Amino acid sequence: MKAIVYRRYGSPEVLSLEEMEKPQPSEDEVLIKVRAASVNPYDWHFMRGEPYFLRMLTGVARPKSPRLGADVAGDVETVGKNVAQFKPGDAVFGTCHGSFAEYVCGIPSRLASNHQNLNFEEAACIPIAALTALQALRDKARLRPGHKVLINGAAGGVGTFAVQIAKNFGAEVTAVCSTRKLQIVRSIGADQVIDYARDDFTKGSQRFDVILDLVGNHPLSSCGRIMNAHGIYVGAGGTTDPWMIEPLAQMLTAVGLSLYGGRKFTSLLARIHPSDLSFVAELMQTGKVTPVIDRRYTLQEVPDAMRYVEEGHAGGKVVIGVA
Repeated sequence: MKAIVYRRYGSPEVLSLEEMEKPQPSEDEVLIKVRAASVNPYDWHFMRGEPYFLRMLTGVARPKSPRLGADVAGDVETVGKNVAQFKPGDAVFGTCHGSFAEYVCGIPSRLASNHQNLNFEEAACIPIAALTALQALRDKARLRPGHKVLINGAAGGVGTFAVQIAKNFGAEVTAVCSTRKLQIVRSIGADQVIDYARDDFTKGSQRFDVILDLVGNHPLSSCGRIMNAHGIYVGAGGTTDPWMIEPLAQMLTAVGLSLYGGRKFTSLLARIHPSDLSFVAELMQTGKVTPVIDRRYTLQEVPDAMRYVEEGHAGGKVVIGVA
């Protein structure tokens, strides 16, 4: 089979399409014939080996596993003898390590059946991006009808899901994005749109019940100024430096600010649950959420896809089609 491989950390140039032995599932795994995958900043971190503490898990000098990719959608080809949830021929989606390939093995607890008959590209958009948006808004922010929510980074993969999920929960959504992506966030239901090139949202007069920050380019104290008395700030993404000094300082600041007054500052790293995957798929089936797909690439074009995402140009999701 063909798969994207990287044997050293670095830029997209370290990625290559190679012929590899077809994997065999363990007793607790399924083998998936990959139909589509999608690209996330998550993949960029593994490719670069940054932040550096990540290498304690992935390999200090070079990657322990040469495979890349997480989001996946495809058909179950074979199942391990301990797997009861799926059978050969089932359409599934979720996350598996090494999804930029023709075949990949996965564990059932990180997969869901595609009962909604979404096309493979749509299903591949869901796992990391949509669940980050869902869990940030529903679980961390406890978003309720009538809440005013600001989404910083609203035109990205997570942001485009977050705008639609927040609207589905009955919130009033203010979206922050770049000039060329204003129409994208308007088209998916944002009530108000702020062009960050023209206006600094932290200096406005409006107050918010929830801030979902997917960029992390403003001090927490500035964000706190535009939050209501019991507002919640959720950080889920943004820039990181290789040594994690800035994010760690941000975390300490969040703890300090949360100790005083009613405002809460927290962060999120999404967890993949089959029930949440199915929840988003149901929203998509009923037309309440539509994935925004910016570009489509083939498996051999993954280096170009990674470069495009790394440069920060994507408006929505970038999808990898696997023939």
